[in-house]
Amino acid sequence: MIVFDKLWETMKEKGVTTYKLREKGICSRTIKRLRTNGSVETKTLDKLCEVLDCKVEDIITRIKNIEDDD
Repeated sequence: MIVFDKLWETMKEKGVTTYKLREKGICSRTIKRLRTNGSVETKTLDKLCEVLDCKVEDIITRIKNIEDDD
């Protein structure tokens, strides 16, 4: 499972608000999906990295699912 906890930390460190994300073309619906660790397109991840001037590993973390053990 991919989680976006690091995204919110990186945004805080860089002083970027969700308002600024919306100004840069990331829609409210996508921000809601990010808050709930929903799925987003890779172009959205790329846009986030561009806006935040960071690497993808600065905004996402993969957590092992219980089902991964099967």
